[in-house]
Amino acid sequence: MSAREWTYSKGLHELGHGCYAYLQPDGSWGWSNAGLVVDGARSLLIDTLFDLKLTRAMLETMRRAEPRAAAKIGAVVNTHANGDHVFGNELVAGAEIIASRACAEEMRHDGGARRLADFKRNAPAMGEAGRFFAEIFAPFDFDGINVAMPTRTFEGNLDVTVGGKTVKLFQVGPAHTRGDVLAYVPADRVIYTGDILFVGGHPIIWAGPIGNWIKACQLMLDLDLDIVVPGHGPITDKRGVAAVKGYLEYIERETRQRFDAGMPAAEAARDISLADYASWGDAERIVVNVATLYSEFSGGAKPMPPIGELFALMAELRRNRRA
Repeated sequence: MSAREWTYSKGLHELGHGCYAYLQPDGSWGWSNAGLVVDGARSLLIDTLFDLKLTRAMLETMRRAEPRAAAKIGAVVNTHANGDHVFGNELVAGAEIIASRACAEEMRHDGGARRLADFKRNAPAMGEAGRFFAEIFAPFDFDGINVAMPTRTFEGNLDVTVGGKTVKLFQVGPAHTRGDVLAYVPADRVIYTGDILFVGGHPIIWAGPIGNWIKACQLMLDLDLDIVVPGHGPITDKRGVAAVKGYLEYIERETRQRFDAGMPAAEAARDISLADYASWGDAERIVVNVATLYSEFSGGAKPMPPIGELFALMAELRRNRRA
């Protein structure tokens, strides 16, 4: 089945041969995708969701589709440390939780769900940045989450088995985050990309370097693939991968020109044209992308601004684009 035949609707989508995608339109902030790989009575879950309610509903849907295999998930792969891919881990009790070592370290030190819950409570006192934060994360409940940490970590590549099926894990981070992982099912020509792919939405570079992300896209283009399940957005194929690769190459080139000209990062974020990506959501993420690239280009001499400043500028860009 080609990517053009997939519908972008909430819930579980059967990809064939025991592979599934769980989609959450519209793919914007926090609305992430997950995956399930089944062989016989064995199962592997790729990512959990942003809160317990959403993850619980997803697991119930999976159990109805695959009652033997999904009744007790055997293993979970966390593709990276962002909360919308790990905050539901505690609901898969007893499963082996697999992640890159860098992902596990990031999870230990980022403050987890409690930090986001505190941000939401304090948002009214944070001005425009707080209003933006409260708006995009309003649908999610971060209270009472105790994130289950990875129980198995690796560096580089790792093969895991699901019954008689092999799932190849490729560590391609640092890129979007410090420890991004792709999960590839070669027998079924399916890949689960985590947030190395945002389809129909602007990617956000929290870590970099951007070259690693571009290489990750090229790796996928070189694989034998039919179906690509992104971290956010609709199911795609290699065309979706190529589109993200092109976006990254474009913003790297445009940001470099402004960095070399001495333009401040905030001004560069406002100045870069995103007209070719007008149909993609969350264009305000250019703020974070430019700030990360300025830090990279300067060898760290231009550090990332505080998160509050980034959210305030994103809020400004979002407001101006809507005006």
